[in-house]
Formats: sequence, structure tokens, C-alpha cells
Amino acid sequence: MKIQHINTLGELKKSGYQSRSVKDEVRENLIRSIQEKENPFAGIIGYEDTVIPDTERAILSRHNMLFLGLRGQAKTRMARQMVDLLDEYIPIVAGSEVNDDPLQPMSKFAKDLIAEHGDNTPIQWMHRSERYGEKLATPDVSVADLIGDIDPIKAANLKLSFADEKVIHYGIIPRSNRGIFVINELPDLQARIQVALFNILQEGDIQIRGFKLRMPLDILFIFTANPEDYTNRGSIVTPLKDRIQSQILTHYPKTIENSLAITEQEARIPADQASKVEVSDLVKRLIEQVAFEARNNEYVDKKSGVSARLTIAAFENAVSSAERRALIHQEKQTQIWISDLSGIIPAITGKIELVYEGEQEGPYQVALNLVDKAIRSQFVQYFPNPDQIKKKRSAGKKSVEEKEPENPYTSIIRWFDGGNHVDLLMDMKDEARINALYQVDGLYAFVKKYFPQASKDQNALLMEFVLHGLAAYSLISKKTIEGRIEFKDLIGSMMNLGEMNFDVADEEEDYS
Repeated sequence: MKIQHINTLGELKKSGYQSRSVKDEVRENLIRSIQEKENPFAGIIGYEDTVIPDTERAILSRHNMLFLGLRGQAKTRMARQMVDLLDEYIPIVAGSEVNDDPLQPMSKFAKDLIAEHGDNTPIQWMHRSERYGEKLATPDVSVADLIGDIDPIKAANLKLSFADEKVIHYGIIPRSNRGIFVINELPDLQARIQVALFNILQEGDIQIRGFKLRMPLDILFIFTANPEDYTNRGSIVTPLKDRIQSQILTHYPKTIENSLAITEQEARIPADQASKVEVSDLVKRLIEQVAFEARNNEYVDKKSGVSARLTIAAFENAVSSAERRALIHQEKQTQIWISDLSGIIPAITGKIELVYEGEQEGPYQVALNLVDKAIRSQFVQYFPNPDQIKKKRSAGKKSVEEKEPENPYTSIIRWFDGGNHVDLLMDMKDEARINALYQVDGLYAFVKKYFPQASKDQNALLMEFVLHGLAAYSLISKKTIEGRIEFKDLIGSMMNLGEMNFDVADEEEDYS
């Protein structure tokens, strides 16, 4: 007989079913998962050697745990995936508000029911998806919300006095008995509410309006929080923190590859959009690099953090920017150009918190600078580092006997020095953009030298990337004016600073 077909307490006893606590249940299922080489946290990327091992140790130790980290670090997702470590079904006393174990009842309702019906007490089966409770901590959360209170309407309807335990309305924590309960953003919970959790975590009993209840709640508690100095709304009171056995530190992706995998997994790109817009690996890396630059930028508040949601939203915006351009020109196929990255600015400005100097600079300008810095950082992964070339040229000038090192960008820069310029419109047709790029002397030959196997579209994208990269390294000028990007010579733009510009470029790179 399938276990879910057992409908009474007597049948449950005959089946040999053994009760176990939720922490034992999760522990034993994790042990089986580890032994069978299964991943209980599928979809969590970049935590394989850090957060996941710490979490597994906490589970094996039967600990309540706190995930501590900045926003967008998958804290809640880690907690939600622990549901998969619960048994698929467990029996409860039918009608119980607190999911009473038929073999170990704790509420007055369940005890009275079993006393009346004995082995004929009806039971029902609860799926693991129903055994997860979650509450976002906000200043208005009350003890009644979490633990419970007297319900005067129930007392009136049942004609009971307030001294009767049946008038209690249980809060979300007792209703999560025999399951996993998560409190998100724990520091935002008022201190007096945090105090109400002391006994629940340590002794398992609860107090409601003077009722002396001894309810040994069986709950795996998981809390999430930002570092205490991040929020001025409150902190975790020390006695509560002392009762949370394991504190697990989360972090942002440590490599571009992990960040790419997260964005690829989480971004929501409709199939029709994906079929119309081609996204190169170069563009993907530039978008991820923006987040890495933001986390180290002097204008961005490091205590606030830069969520992984920034790159997800930016990637979706970049695809939509290309799609919009294709729709305007009725093009069936297109790709994301470097110029399309101007469309990710709204995704950046909404995801970063600025320090005072950043506010003075302005969120839009800070976002533009982050994109330029991302281009600068990624440029050297594809082409020679202009800074190293400048240093070699500078060193070469000291010795007249040695030949000056060759600058691979010379022909491109000379074309702009001759008074030529390139204008790229944000909503330019692909064909017009490609034609404009091919006008730059030496640009196609330079790209082909380093990427001989690249296709026509890939060549064009790399050619545009070279222009943006040279501008980021202050070798040519780039100006963005009302939906148009203009590339021209730097010397003319700098009002006749002459060759000195190239010699002091290292000093100017922080302003590029």
C-alpha cells in the first residue's frame, strides 16, 4: 500500500512509520544526496567551494543558520532550495493548524482528537512544497504575526472564554511547524520582536497573551541579513545572534565565467527576441565587467553592494536595444553592437547606490564611466595593451641606438589625426554602420590580424570595439551627443596639446 493511502492513525502505526525531526530529516536526505553525488543546490553558481560546503556543514550539524551578505547574493534562493531536502510527504493530524505529528501530537486540538478517536483519528499527507514558510522582516511585523494572539471573533463564535486555549490564533511560525521557516532581512525586525524569538530558537516553547504553552516546535530556521553596518534601520540583537548556530557569509561571483553563467541562467529572453538578436561573447563579457567595475568604483557605495540583478537587467536591456533598432529598420536579423550598451544605462543607474561624490557626479555620468571602464578592462583581453605600448615607446626614446617599438594602432590613429571622423548613430542600420567602420584606414587589417577566422559581422563588431577601446585609452576622442557617437582625433579635441598627450597618457588614464 502506498504511504499516501494511509488515512488513519492505526494504519500509520501498522505501516511502521517512524517520526523524525525536520533537522534530522534534512540531514539524512543530505547525506544520501552527497553519497549519490547529487547536487542539492542546483542552479547556485559560484558557491561550490564556499557557501555550499558551509551550508552542508550547518545542515549536518542540525543548525539554524544565518546567510549574511550584500543584496543579490542568492541568500533567499539558497534557503528555498533546502525544501528539496525534505521528505516528499509527511503525515499530519487532519485539520491541525500546526501540522501535528500523529505519533507525537503537541496541540490541544490534536491531543483531544486522538483521545476521542484513538486509532481512527484521521490523518492527511503534506507535500514538502507546503512545508516552507517565509516572512520579509519589516518594521510593522508584530509578535501576533509571527507567533500568534487571542482571536476574539473565534471566542465569540465558539462561545468560549479567553482562558480557553482554543481561542488562540497561531502565527506563521507555529503554522510552519515541521518545516523550514525563513525570515528575510532580519535586522529590519524590531528589537522587541527579535526578543520574542529567543525561546522559540532555544527551548521551542511559545508564549501567547499569558497562556503557558509548551509547544516543542520542530522548525529549521533560516535567516538572511545584510551586514549590520549596511542598514541604519536596526541590527540583529546579540542574544538572538548567539542562538543562531551557523552564520554563513555569501559573496558575489569571483570570476567573469561564473557571472556569465548566472546571467545566462537568470535572464528572461523570449524565443522570438533571441532568434532575432545575436549576442557575441564579447558583449556578454562587457556587460558582466560593468558589475565588476561598479563593485570597485570609488563613486559606488561598497556597503550597499552591486546586485547580480544589475547584469541580468542590463543583458535584457542590451538585447531589447538591438531588437528595437531592428524593428525600426525592419531588419530580420541583427546583433548587439558596442553602441547598444548605451541602452543598459537605465539598468545600471537603478542598481547602484552612490556615495556623496558619486551623487555630485550624477548617476548617468557614473554609469557611462562604468561602461567605459568595462571596455577598457576587456580591451586588453582581445588586443595589445595600449598602456604597455606607450611605456615601451617612452623607454625606447631614451636610447637613440634602439629602434622605437612599433605601435599597431598607428595607422588607425593617423587616419583620425588627418582630420577624419566617424559618426555612429545609436539607431543606425547595420549596413550603414559597417560601411562607416570600413572607412577607417587600417581598422579592418588590424582586426583581421588578431582574429583571422572572424566572420563579417564579427569583424565589424570588433572594429567598433577597437574604436571604443582606443577612446577608453585616450588615443582618440569619443563624444556621445543626442543618440550619436562621434570618434575623432584626440589632439584636435584637446586643443593642440600636441604630442605631449601621448607621453602623459598614463597620468590621464584615470580621467578617460
